[in-house]
Amino acid sequence: MASGQLSRSEALACLGCKHACHMMLYSATKSQLFGRIPIRHIVLMQMRFDGLLGFPGGFVNLQKETLETGLSRELWEELGVAIPISVEDHVVSCLAPALFSSTSSSCLITHLYVKRMEEEQILEVERAAASTAKDHGHEVLGMIRVPLYTIKGEGGLASFLSHSFIGNARSQLVESLLRFKLVTPDELKSALTHSMEINTQTTENLKAALTLTEKLF
Repeated sequence: MASGQLSRSEALACLGCKHACHMMLYSATKSQLFGRIPIRHIVLMQMRFDGLLGFPGGFVNLQKETLETGLSRELWEELGVAIPISVEDHVVSCLAPALFSSTSSSCLITHLYVKRMEEEQILEVERAAASTAKDHGHEVLGMIRVPLYTIKGEGGLASFLSHSFIGNARSQLVESLLRFKLVTPDELKSALTHSMEINTQTTENLKAALTLTEKLF
């Protein structure tokens, strides 16, 4: 088992830890970008209130609910639709680094669930998330599709991976893309390599923007 990863039973046996559950929803699609670039799969993430990317979900109180019922509650609030969740949808639990824990006095264990849906179900989730979800515009600023393709200039997946993610959401995404064979290892390796180059350029652009503000004010 990878470093920091726990089985579901091991995670539940950890006393004094907080638990956060999140869900990756995805579907196959035959649609194409610009009518010529296969999109292949729709994978949903969200833009959070803090400007970071993550999967829908949140904290679960094990004294009042199970991991699955707690996640179901969070999804209802953030997506506006009831999604059946079972133990079989659980993929991995991980002991989060202290940096990601909300308090230094307790550890945080994250649980990722993954569910494959039909494309029409995914579209229903997107519609509800933007219209009826309780948290839309507050804790959740909008649902986002992960681009699993590459376009000219290394746009697409490489650019997406260069954005800022909450906690271990980026690694959860990367591992899930491989686990469920949504991209090939070579495609993902190339995207991550170019993502690091994009981040380097982004840092330089931010420095230039900071210098500009100092000159203007």
